[in-house]
Amino acid sequence: MALEWRAREESSPKKFVASPWDDEAPLAGVTSQVSCAISGPKCSKKSSSLVILKRGDSKFGSATADNSSPSDQLRSFTDLPATLVSEILQRLDADELGVVSCVSPLLNSIASDHSGWKGFYCERWGSPPGVDAPAGPGFRDQRSWKELFVEREFRSKSFMGRFSIDVLHGHTEAVRAVFLLQTAKLIFTGGYDSVIRMWDMEEGLSVSVSRPLGCTIRAITADSELLVAGGTDAFLQCWRALKGHPHLFDIAGFSMNQNPSFRLWGHEGPVTCLALDSTRIYSGSWDMSVRVWDRAHCKCLKILRHEDWVWSLAPRHGTVASTAGRDAYVWDTDSGCLRTVIHNSHVGNAYSLTRSRLGDLLFTGGEDGAIHMFEIGHNCIVEDVKPSATWVPHTGAVHSLSFEFPWVVSSSSDGRVALIDVRKLLKSGRSQSPRQHSKTRISAPDAVEAPQRMLHGFGCNLFSVDIGADRIVCGGEAGVVRIWNFSQALEIAKRVEALRSVRLENRIRRRKAHIKMGGNGAWSDQCSVAAKRNQPNGEHTGILHSKRGMSSCGKLKA
Repeated sequence: MALEWRAREESSPKKFVASPWDDEAPLAGVTSQVSCAISGPKCSKKSSSLVILKRGDSKFGSATADNSSPSDQLRSFTDLPATLVSEILQRLDADELGVVSCVSPLLNSIASDHSGWKGFYCERWGSPPGVDAPAGPGFRDQRSWKELFVEREFRSKSFMGRFSIDVLHGHTEAVRAVFLLQTAKLIFTGGYDSVIRMWDMEEGLSVSVSRPLGCTIRAITADSELLVAGGTDAFLQCWRALKGHPHLFDIAGFSMNQNPSFRLWGHEGPVTCLALDSTRIYSGSWDMSVRVWDRAHCKCLKILRHEDWVWSLAPRHGTVASTAGRDAYVWDTDSGCLRTVIHNSHVGNAYSLTRSRLGDLLFTGGEDGAIHMFEIGHNCIVEDVKPSATWVPHTGAVHSLSFEFPWVVSSSSDGRVALIDVRKLLKSGRSQSPRQHSKTRISAPDAVEAPQRMLHGFGCNLFSVDIGADRIVCGGEAGVVRIWNFSQALEIAKRVEALRSVRLENRIRRRKAHIKMGGNGAWSDQCSVAAKRNQPNGEHTGILHSKRGMSSCGKLKA
């Protein structure tokens, strides 16, 4: 909801009715000092304004302005009912809520503790690690949701800064799958040598190696409780996390008293893609099916049949998207019904797919080297959705895609990694439900830009890529794993921001001192009198008299 200010030319009406058919629906009277007032009959015409509600933004029905104050004293915005204040703030996006918090200390307190920041954070990056549904505005050492949001938003800009590269050696053949578990600071890799390797993200060291699984590893996924790998032998190799284990999973099989590993059978062809959510395991295969498994009972719940080999999948909020052949699909997980079909999304096979955290944005990469972005509705069945944006950053097939707001990262057979910032393509729309804090919609087509960054020079055939908060991990035909570490750029940006804050404080301090000295008017008035006495008669004498005037002012100042 945008707040607009307009001087009133007539007395305030007794009652305002907000209608979605009106161009502007006044909500309440406010003063010019960013306050809402309930107007009286003797209200001044020049000292009051209106808070305007744009068309389609009002869900409150009507708001009244009556003579509740007998002394005609204007009331502040915070005197409105708490539910109404919360509803107003709920209609703002992150930028607007940040502007409101800068108006005054009181509004800063209200806007900073508003629950909307939790929605902004979770819809972009999910729940923070180690936080399970905090009950109050502060958590995790009393850090608010606003502080976490601002920190993560600042961190996302580090991918345009300086980086270092770590090269991890250990695999003897090509690396087909990489997965970055940011919460545990672990990296899992697998490939043609049929073993799973676990790496420490910070140190870049191999911490564990699995026994050979007897097949090529083509897909890996994990969370804090389960690790799953799939390959050409059509089974899913799973490891449960062990309590107290330094690296969560015992993939080497050293635990004698426990048996954390198990296998799931059901596919009739190589497993090409895997994914997890809180209750299910998703697997796609060249047997032209996607299987949905129950994590607790290790049973197959649904089989989603396709018309071609399944290359990639991504579940979000009760739906699972998949690519098979040239087409892309979105399925309802509970019913197994097909909700959206995108025919011929690429020229050739659609090898890769990723989605935003809310699932409303779908990115596909294909054999033609293109990356498409589609906008997917949540409650509608659509066929032949057209791409909202298209990039062609690669000259070879796009084998892998990964998304971490606002970055889409891709790896290709041309040996390059592309980073695309989609922030400029998205506009924050006003949600119709207070629980949906923002809804993304595509802006003008001319806003599509080329990839913001290309990382190249690493041979050819980069098969898999993943992105974290400040890391990019990639594996390919060379048999090594490369990590781009952007944490150095974050530290440099923090130092620059600190120096900028210091300079701003010094500038404000000097300005205040200058205003204070000018308020006395002693030496400034004497300098102005001296300047009037020494009026220049010519160009040369003018310069001479001007210098004398400056020197006299300096003496008077001293």
